[in-house]
Amino acid sequence: MIRTSDIDAALEHMFGNISFTSEPTGLYDPLRYMIDIGGKRIRPRLCLLSYALFKDRLDEEVFEPAAGLEVFHSFTLIHDDIMDRSPLRRGKQTVWRKWNEDTAILSGDVMLIDAYRRMSSAPEHCRSKVMTLFSTTAAQVCEGQQYDMEFESRDDVGMDAYNMMIGLKTAVLIACSAKMGALLAGASEEECDALYRFGYQIGMAFQVADDYLDAYGDEKVFGKPIGGDIINGKKSWLTVRAYEASPEPESFVRAFTAAAETEEARKAKFESVKSIYDKLGVAADALAEIEKYHLSAKEVLRGIDVGAERLSLLYDFATSLVGRVR
Repeated sequence: MIRTSDIDAALEHMFGNISFTSEPTGLYDPLRYMIDIGGKRIRPRLCLLSYALFKDRLDEEVFEPAAGLEVFHSFTLIHDDIMDRSPLRRGKQTVWRKWNEDTAILSGDVMLIDAYRRMSSAPEHCRSKVMTLFSTTAAQVCEGQQYDMEFESRDDVGMDAYNMMIGLKTAVLIACSAKMGALLAGASEEECDALYRFGYQIGMAFQVADDYLDAYGDEKVFGKPIGGDIINGKKSWLTVRAYEASPEPESFVRAFTAAAETEEARKAKFESVKSIYDKLGVAADALAEIEKYHLSAKEVLRGIDVGAERLSLLYDFATSLVGRVR
């Protein structure tokens, strides 16, 4: 049976030895930079964990597609940081700040191409299914990002619309990662679909937790400045919940859309909006939502018949993701 330590070692080897084209350095150095600054490697880890449900060893066939998931995720982060004007990612300068916007766009583009190249190395028995899954997911992630941008200029975003958006932007890639590991391992269609549902539920929990931590987290742990969503007028689960729960939604909108062009104004805006969150109990609502998705994900796993010991790897993974807010 594959252990957590085996997966840790595989991830360290995969990303410690990952290679990209060397020239021109101005194009490829940002790719290495994004990989080198680390991250939780959630998506390739989940791919390997799903594979481990059905296999007794980690074969070479899983490594390149799993790495491709992280490369694709890094592409989305590079472009997302440009759109959000984010100065930090994982405690380091974002690519567009360290180089420039043009380089960040091109380097992100080539990361997307590299991700497809890695996916195409999937074994023949599942290559078509892997490519279809990945292509569908990649388009959905872009759709989610577009909705995210459009929502910034709207005051009437309801929870159903917001959940649809984060489902596309975040949850589908985590779901894809879980299903891909099962596809590579030769699991049944029912098992692959169950793992997709597991990944989707835990992906929703992960995004709501991310929204929560943007207001209530520790910058040193979170890896980027706290309060970015509020300061930049970016919708989050907490924002939508506050709008729906507020007895004076127009007042909340005024606070949330207030200008914040100086450091003093940014601090005042953050404290003003966060105080509304506190009065409305939005933080507790978010924690309850995270736990709801967590429990739904665990329930899906109960229907996969591979033995309790193997499933414990995924139970532990799910708990580690939601544990960030505890």
